[in-house]
Amino acid sequence: MSVARTWAVAMVGAEGECVEVEADLTQQTPEFRIIGLGDKALGEAVQRVHNACANSGTPLPRRRLTVNLSPASLPKQGSGFDIAIAVASLATEPGMDAASVATTVHIGELGLDGRLRPVPGVLPAVVAARRAGHRRVVVAHANGPEAALVDGIEVLAAVNLAQVVAWHGGEVEIPDDQPVALADEDAHAADELDLADVIGQREAVEALIVAAAGGHHLLMCGPPGAGKTMLARRLPGILPALDDRAALTAASIRSLAGARVVELSRTPPFEAPHHSASVAALVGGGSRVVRPGAIARASEGVLFLDEAGEFPASVLDALRQPLETGSIAIHRAGAHAEYPARFQLVLATNPCPCGDYGIRGGRCVCPPAAIRRYLGRLSGPLLDRMDIELTLARVSVAQRAAAPVTSTEAAREQVAEARARARHRLRNTAWRVNADVPGTWLREGPASPEPTVRRPLDAALTRGAITLRGYDRVLRVAWSLADIEGRPRLGVDHIGRALYLKKGLAR
Repeated sequence: MSVARTWAVAMVGAEGECVEVEADLTQQTPEFRIIGLGDKALGEAVQRVHNACANSGTPLPRRRLTVNLSPASLPKQGSGFDIAIAVASLATEPGMDAASVATTVHIGELGLDGRLRPVPGVLPAVVAARRAGHRRVVVAHANGPEAALVDGIEVLAAVNLAQVVAWHGGEVEIPDDQPVALADEDAHAADELDLADVIGQREAVEALIVAAAGGHHLLMCGPPGAGKTMLARRLPGILPALDDRAALTAASIRSLAGARVVELSRTPPFEAPHHSASVAALVGGGSRVVRPGAIARASEGVLFLDEAGEFPASVLDALRQPLETGSIAIHRAGAHAEYPARFQLVLATNPCPCGDYGIRGGRCVCPPAAIRRYLGRLSGPLLDRMDIELTLARVSVAQRAAAPVTSTEAAREQVAEARARARHRLRNTAWRVNADVPGTWLREGPASPEPTVRRPLDAALTRGAITLRGYDRVLRVAWSLADIEGRPRLGVDHIGRALYLKKGLAR
């Protein structure tokens, strides 16, 4: 009897957990079985591994071979265990370095010809392997650049199974195979969108800068052609570049979603799902393999919902929990996953289905019931979580002839300076942007405003114009306004301007 061991990684949401792959060879009726709570893709690995080994010149032993994936109670999905299963099975017979096999993590799928195929989620899997103390990982050739983004671990990118066996000391002839390549994506670079292109929406541009400075959520309501989409698509350009942690998080989510990752992009991600998207498309889903949705893919960046009034109310209400917690937990009968959800939400909507309700010179043909139903899809709890609400008007001829408000470069510098002041003020806390500061600290902490300063805010709360959650959000926006101006304390003007932005009056 001979037992060989190696390692693989099982993904549970955005986190990976190392799995020990044990292969046991016994003198019984020939059979090849995989146990350890695998899904159907793992069950089919028996035939893939058998054919891949035979076609690589390293056939499996013709005895009973049992492969166990431990811990057995952890659900395991996908074909990324193929290489580990094949290597552990081959190592049950003499000829391979058992120590090398036992200290290496193997991630990838096998083709029937023995070539290694790329799998999604390699980046977070390699991060999990490094966190568990492993120092070497084998991946498919196409996943090599992605795995190499993780420091502190040796990456071996193999073309075929024979190469992997040779690395572990096995004597095998290595065929001259062409590596399996990832599917080509549209690799065109995103155009640089400049705020200088926005004409006649001065207050909207200023509000966009405030939102970027504090990480605030933004709602824009206005007729078609007012510039809502144009403004939203320019928000990522004025946000600060992602640091190492945020860039790695964003790249890991892209990898899990099946996107090609060859570098750590410092540009905040921008997700804009169509208004026909389902709840599962937004929050993520799947029966056993829970894939990240638009919310997770927008983490560390911007989630833009254009034509928000066209989204089903159930889809919009699914945003409420991740907006508060910064994470999204997905529960299914056979799986559970948790993904990061720290994003800036930007909603854009028309005032009615035809877009002309309340617009000067417009002619709305929508019945009152249709207008109420359209705007009612934005529920009160969702609106209460929006920090800034703007009502945009159409641009007139005089405004169109005016000079642009500011450029993206100037706005980016302004945002960077404001965030630097916020980090300095919050240096002894766990928060770095105003949107993350809890309400109790804002109201009762060392930087809480004086009673005379917060009097307008207290009056609005007493009248019922805002909720206590809205009270805290107004304070956060007020601090972003103070940071932009370089003021160390809140003033009445900051509170008043923040209330003005919360009430959505941009003319």
